[in-house]
Amino acid sequence: FLKTGQFWHVSDLHLDPTYHITPDRTKVCSSSKGANASNPGPFGDFLCDSPYQLILSAFAFMKDSKQQVSFMIWTGDSPPHVPVKELSTKLVISIIGNMSSTIRNFFPDLQVFPALGNHDYWPQDQLPVTTSEVYNAVADFWKPWLTDEAINTFRKGGFYTQLFESSDSSQPLRIISLNTNLYYSPNSVTVNITDPANQFAWLEGILETSSQKKEKVYIIGHVPIGYLPYARNTTAIREYYNERLVKIFRKYSSVIVGQFFGHTHRDSIMVLLDEEEKPVNSLFVAPAVTPVKNVWQMESNNPGVRLYQYDLLDYSLLDLWQFYLDLRDANKKNESNWKLEYILTKAYGIEDLKPESLYEMAKQLSVPHSTLFEQYYSNFIVSYDKTIVCEEGCKTCQICAIQYLDHSSYTDCINREATWK
Repeated sequence: FLKTGQFWHVSDLHLDPTYHITPDRTKVCSSSKGANASNPGPFGDFLCDSPYQLILSAFAFMKDSKQQVSFMIWTGDSPPHVPVKELSTKLVISIIGNMSSTIRNFFPDLQVFPALGNHDYWPQDQLPVTTSEVYNAVADFWKPWLTDEAINTFRKGGFYTQLFESSDSSQPLRIISLNTNLYYSPNSVTVNITDPANQFAWLEGILETSSQKKEKVYIIGHVPIGYLPYARNTTAIREYYNERLVKIFRKYSSVIVGQFFGHTHRDSIMVLLDEEEKPVNSLFVAPAVTPVKNVWQMESNNPGVRLYQYDLLDYSLLDLWQFYLDLRDANKKNESNWKLEYILTKAYGIEDLKPESLYEMAKQLSVPHSTLFEQYYSNFIVSYDKTIVCEEGCKTCQICAIQYLDHSSYTDCINREATWK
């Protein structure tokens, strides 16, 4: 019998401390940037970042679910999407502190592995390559979860590595929390820097050692590698950095058994293929807790949190359970009823979450008029709106982004699909 462990993944809390119900819809939350909130209720609005009550309901649901978990990963972005002048270093620090202690109050004994997001800094996106006030303050908040060595590394560049020792497993799991915000396109601090904060060199060193010790590794970070599934020919991080990371991850794919990101607020998967197009790594992008969207965006996401199941022997991923809150329903009933949205293996008829299985799934999704793809797209927006369809160009972007993470193979995919049409 397979012995399984579990862990939670939460991302993109984006607390908006200004959220409050008021007759003037433009004043409900500063994250709507002056737009009319669409249908504000106690748990939020699709034009606003999270009210505290939404975040509390997510953690209360996780706690009350009584799931036996070994740890939690938390992939960043606590402050709201508001104009730069409405925040400050002090405010950003206090919001990250607030979210860190909220998690600790709900789960006092749980090991949490956090990662910094592009909004976890002021001004947003401009995360530096050396020590800073924010890195230092956040390191202090995260001391209960991290070793001294991890904290020291974190103070210097906002990244760290730590072993997770478990009584149930014969070998420990290595967590590598990357500061991918250093590679994020809007970060002007790192323009023209080959190896910001020497994170690449550090990462290769850690992975090389892990490979020699035959460790298993989970990579966590905020901004994902690969191409954005909703924008053609666009990587989330700068292309040069993306190529470099893809190369590193291919080289060490035998030690890396899972990669976990946030940032896009959407639910998607990626399969890293090697040069021979053989699947070698599984990557997961978890949807946000915040339901926010811009006025001009067609779709948003319902708030989501997820639970992974892994093999206690080798840490390979077996399944994921995605939970969500139907925001319209919660506001209407004035109560938060978090529900299971889907179980990945059941939804797509695959065996587990290993790269080979996800690659099979990707091929199924690519089939023209695939009803599985319709399901995938509905999950992508966390059941936001069943009537929204993703066809032709929209589907091409999704399909290519799932399977091709480097420039040349992705471009080939896009061009290939274009000639079919």
